[in-house]
Amino acid sequence: MTAPWLHIVGIGEDGLDGLLPATRAVVEAAEVIVGGDRHHTLSDAVGAERVAWPSPFDALIEVLQGYRGRRVVVLATGDPLWFSVGARIGRGIPPGEIVYHPQLSAFQLAAARMGWSMADLETLTVHGRPVEQMIAFIQPDARLLILTTGAQTPGQIAAFLSERGFGRSRLTVLGNMGGPDEVRFDGDAESWDHEVPAFNTLAVECVAAPGAALLPRVPGLADALFQSDGTMTKREVRAVTLAKLMPMRGALLWDIGTGCGSVAVEWMRGARYARAIGIEPRADRRAMAAANALALGVPGLQLIEGEAPAALDGLARPDAVFIGGGLSEAAFDAAWAALKPLGRLVVNAVTIESEQVMLGLHARHGGELCKISVARAEAIGRLSGWKPAMPVTQWSLIKR
Repeated sequence: MTAPWLHIVGIGEDGLDGLLPATRAVVEAAEVIVGGDRHHTLSDAVGAERVAWPSPFDALIEVLQGYRGRRVVVLATGDPLWFSVGARIGRGIPPGEIVYHPQLSAFQLAAARMGWSMADLETLTVHGRPVEQMIAFIQPDARLLILTTGAQTPGQIAAFLSERGFGRSRLTVLGNMGGPDEVRFDGDAESWDHEVPAFNTLAVECVAAPGAALLPRVPGLADALFQSDGTMTKREVRAVTLAKLMPMRGALLWDIGTGCGSVAVEWMRGARYARAIGIEPRADRRAMAAANALALGVPGLQLIEGEAPAALDGLARPDAVFIGGGLSEAAFDAAWAALKPLGRLVVNAVTIESEQVMLGLHARHGGELCKISVARAEAIGRLSGWKPAMPVTQWSLIKR
């Protein structure tokens, strides 16, 4: 086993003085120090070879491996394994060759400044990522700590909150925490106009107005929240469908015939870091799916033009598959072959022809069949009556 040669050190605004003596000794003994401009400034008293973050950043692992055999330190902000570079390095270099030296994270410092319990809040990052992904966490009375991309991020998030009826939410920007230039800015989302430093962490206490949009993480969002041409998996059926698909942390869904993306969007909202690929031949529906993904806080939805089975070639193997349109034996066979063990597959059919294909596949593969019928109350003159929607036949099975 190779001895550790790479040290990943978390450093705060107090620089070398804030490190434990043993960690400081590691930095001072380094032959090579890798980090950003800010990290090099905080440690400039150490006379080591200095290396900036590579461009593109994906080249980092190759750069580090080129220094194997020397004493190498990578400087990161706070805790290297909490939304930081340490996790990426750990996926590319064997863990036995790395020693991590965590510092207090921005989340811990911000929680201490706010007097908030870490167990009772959500920690998010939009640093270098689409800011829209925080939208999925806007809930009444929720507390959020967010690593930002820069000075403009708090204003963007204030706008998201205001647009959804959370304009009275309280925002606090904490800049340069732990250093001599630490600053704090407080305000409400609807009137936010502060100019803040680029290096900041945002604390949000969500406050809902009476007319605020309620967007729970459990499946079954109102149909009206989605852009659609009318062809979509409706709310009640969608909730049952997602229950069978079982969203899980980091899991990948193939949504075949994604339409406006309602199932894929709710899958990604249903578990942190859940991923989805929507396969849809029509450009107008892909555009609606992309707009829905942005509006509902899952900008990472990947959309592919095409039809199954041809469009499935080369895609990462899924943990779950939903076929909401374009069912054929060939599409099922390709999806079933690609599905991982313990993967879930759900098919919804509304036409007699699709149901016939489904029943033939069920006879060969087993699984669970059910018929879902939904009726909604509508006005009939001065009275009310039930208007039934088209019944949906659903087939679900787990790959053992």
